[in-house]
Amino acid sequence: MSPTSTHPAIFEGLTTPALILDEARMLRNFARLSQHAADLGVALRPHMKTAKSLEVAERMSGGTPGPITVSTLAEAEVFAAAGYNDILYAVGIAPGKLPRVQALRARGCDLVVILDSVAQAQAVAEAGIPALIEIDSDGHRGGLSAEDPSLLEIARILADAGALRGVVTHAGESYGVSGAKAHAEFAERERAATVAAAEALRAAGMACPVVSVGSTPTAHAAQDLTGVTELRAGVYMFFDLVMAGIGVCTTDDIALSVLASVIGHQPDKGWVLIDAGWMAMSRDRGTAAQAVDQGYGIVCDAEGRVIPDLIVTAANQEHGIIARRDGAAGPMPDLPVGTLLRILPNHACATAAQHGGYSVIPARPGPLQSWARFGGW
Repeated sequence: MSPTSTHPAIFEGLTTPALILDEARMLRNFARLSQHAADLGVALRPHMKTAKSLEVAERMSGGTPGPITVSTLAEAEVFAAAGYNDILYAVGIAPGKLPRVQALRARGCDLVVILDSVAQAQAVAEAGIPALIEIDSDGHRGGLSAEDPSLLEIARILADAGALRGVVTHAGESYGVSGAKAHAEFAERERAATVAAAEALRAAGMACPVVSVGSTPTAHAAQDLTGVTELRAGVYMFFDLVMAGIGVCTTDDIALSVLASVIGHQPDKGWVLIDAGWMAMSRDRGTAAQAVDQGYGIVCDAEGRVIPDLIVTAANQEHGIIARRDGAAGPMPDLPVGTLLRILPNHACATAAQHGGYSVIPARPGPLQSWARFGGW
């Protein structure tokens, strides 16, 4: 795949650092996973935690709101107000948040929560809110195994209150392995764990209509989702260097970048200084543990073409330092003060969170667009 052609003049007048979104790449990423989910015969419930944008959601859904996943109640409130009324809040519920959930449900939003403890189940059942039970498929974080005695106890509490919707898992450990084969193995772990849990609930006389799995690596690598009803993923919309580093995408698929200006040089040190530090890029160093450490991001020219072996090696609050990666031969490229560069991020979610909106390169020829982005919890 070749990068989208972008003339630097499109950025004229834009203050740096700025968050750049390539709409054509984003749409391509949407289409890729949508087709894969369709081929597997499951519904796709995109996770909006990365985008946090109504404009992104509109293009993802084709203008007809469908099921989504969120990571904060603030997201749920914004998306529900825009007509997205089938929402999974995929973070373990705290009882103190239940009144906000009830308020959203009272306004017609079918907001479902997740949980993995008796205490949560009792609070949720009393509040009359539907829930999915979180299943641990890989030891990554929370959740229960299908064999855990408390699974049936929790399910019974929910079922007796008419609040049991099903089971859910997330194979977060899939981020630590590389290649489609390894990711497919984690996808099968997700499937096997949730299907076993669902069968245990059904064997005990309880309905389990929803079996929900997904992470960006496993969603793309899954080969068989028999028994699963829906697939979730989030960062696939934009992708990032962590996903490229484990083989889920290439750098040509990364739709997000940070536009920066060259503001100085330290020739004796082999440095170029830019006006994008960790406040623009985030402190995420997710590629540091991978086979290739990309520093704070790969450097591209203003047209989005990767400049070989040039990375952001260090970041202060508002300053980034660009240098050749360790072991790279050859001179630094000529980058005069004022040169515009684009930095591909390690973690799209963390980088996007540093900005209040997107400057969007439209899929069809035209001027730069501005899309709002929201935050909060």
